[in-house]
Amino acid sequence: MVNKKCAPKQQRVGVEERGHWGSKAEFLLAVAGNVVGFGNVWRFPYLCYKNGGGAFLVPYLVFVVTCGVPLFLLETTLGQYTQEGGITCWRKVCPLAEGIGYAGQLILLYSCMTYILILAWALFYLVFSFSPQLPWSSCDNHWNTANCIDFSTQNKTLEGTNRTDTASAATEFWERRVLGISGGIEEMGSVRWDLLLCLIAMWVVCYFCIWKGVKSTGKVVYFTATFPYAMLLVLLIRGLSLPGALQGVLYYLLPDPSRLTDPQVWMEAGAQILFSYSVGVGSLTVLGSYNAYENNCYKDCLWLCLLNSGTSVVAGFAVFSVLGFMAHEQGVPIAEVAESGPGLAFIAYPQAVAMMPLPQLWSICFFLMLILLGLDTQFVAMEVVVTSIIDMFPAVMRRYGRRELFLLLFCLTCFLSQLVMVTEGGMYVFQMFDYYACNGTCILFLCVFETAALGWIFGAERLCDIIEDMTGARANPFFKFSWLYLTPLVLLVSFICSLVEYQPLTFNRRYVYPAWAYTCGWVMTFSSILLVPGWVLYKLAIGTGSLSQRFHHLCQPATDCSVTQRRETELQHLGEEVEHGFASG
Repeated sequence: MVNKKCAPKQQRVGVEERGHWGSKAEFLLAVAGNVVGFGNVWRFPYLCYKNGGGAFLVPYLVFVVTCGVPLFLLETTLGQYTQEGGITCWRKVCPLAEGIGYAGQLILLYSCMTYILILAWALFYLVFSFSPQLPWSSCDNHWNTANCIDFSTQNKTLEGTNRTDTASAATEFWERRVLGISGGIEEMGSVRWDLLLCLIAMWVVCYFCIWKGVKSTGKVVYFTATFPYAMLLVLLIRGLSLPGALQGVLYYLLPDPSRLTDPQVWMEAGAQILFSYSVGVGSLTVLGSYNAYENNCYKDCLWLCLLNSGTSVVAGFAVFSVLGFMAHEQGVPIAEVAESGPGLAFIAYPQAVAMMPLPQLWSICFFLMLILLGLDTQFVAMEVVVTSIIDMFPAVMRRYGRRELFLLLFCLTCFLSQLVMVTEGGMYVFQMFDYYACNGTCILFLCVFETAALGWIFGAERLCDIIEDMTGARANPFFKFSWLYLTPLVLLVSFICSLVEYQPLTFNRRYVYPAWAYTCGWVMTFSSILLVPGWVLYKLAIGTGSLSQRFHHLCQPATDCSVTQRRETELQHLGEEVEHGFASG
């Protein structure tokens, strides 16, 4: 007899099904595309170089083992078990912690507004890569100044030049042609119309990548998640064949054990793991929720974590072999050509490819790789937010045609909200969002409460039972220990250190933001953090009974529907087979 509490609701007329991945490959490629992105190409190699080379791998691996892999498995399991989005999943396991879901979606909303701007920059460069001469390879353009230096012609001839008063052709192209950057956030200036067109193009592409939900997303990732690896392999082989490549690789890997005593090194390793593993914001939960209940998420997670970290290491060789070539050609230390973030992707690397034979070819390969690396990360983040909101109102939002309309409204809202970022002062706003709204401190805070809610309230032992029921394999006892003690402790210490070691945001180490900008930044930071305790107080305030009774009730998970349904279905099939056997006999 079917348990009525767990029986699936009848499909309503005109309401679409939630859907599942068409195959395991679609899930693996979607997750791989989501977690492997810009951070693997520019952030990890730079952090290795900055924080002790090969020695940086020590704190990196510590955080992989203590935080990255346990959180990755935890969130994927949560999604596959509940079959819900990043918000409604908490209603089934711990209603008191639903604020974690809201906070994660808000951070993803901020990320959707900032991340796609990097794609617009990359598209801008890709278009110019088809020029007969790369415009950032010379100082003969209308945007160049008298202080411009063309490294392709001034090879090793910079002695006696005051380098603080000069700028490379690639730097001037980035700052004066692409950004048209103003003197500060107080001077927003006019809209950069060509950049705006690139931004519109990327929003259109992202919209059609996911407009049919998991059906279209699962097909798109076959290309967007695999082609960047082909491009990365091409760039790796080309980079290692360049003169000076060995010097770059040695700078990348040469250990400096003294850096291990610096707390900042460990904090940056922890932040890198949170970003590159895409934990804390519900992305893995939503992607896992489209799996079949019996999928072996345990094995999938271990392989995906290995792929993510392996890609970071390989990308480091590709990037620093080219930077070694660049330092060799200019006759300067790598310390003067290697920068993080946009500086590496849009100044140092373009400048390097301009010095190579067939520069247009390598420029096209690099920026095409960047676009595809970032594209699936962007549209998966959009899919996560849209899915999480639709799962809150399934009867209304899953009616035919409404998902596409809601997605269009979501894209237009994000686009209009970020128009300020394509003005002459937009780079300053972009950096504020990236530094405050989407930073590691916010995600650390969410991860602390996530592990506490699932490990202690829902129960680590129950999670291990669920993994065994879904996959047929018992999770290693290490994961239970991590969810209960190791992971929350490491995360809590890292969160406290991130507050103690806080450094105000600056631009190019020179421009200091005004006080009101820092205030706005902290407002964005706390806009997500305060949702967690705020939701707890709200639910306790509107509940009935004593405070203890309310708390106890809000910590109770929903009926174990997934396990019950699966076992009842198996019994039903077994009964049908027995009846069929008797009938045929």
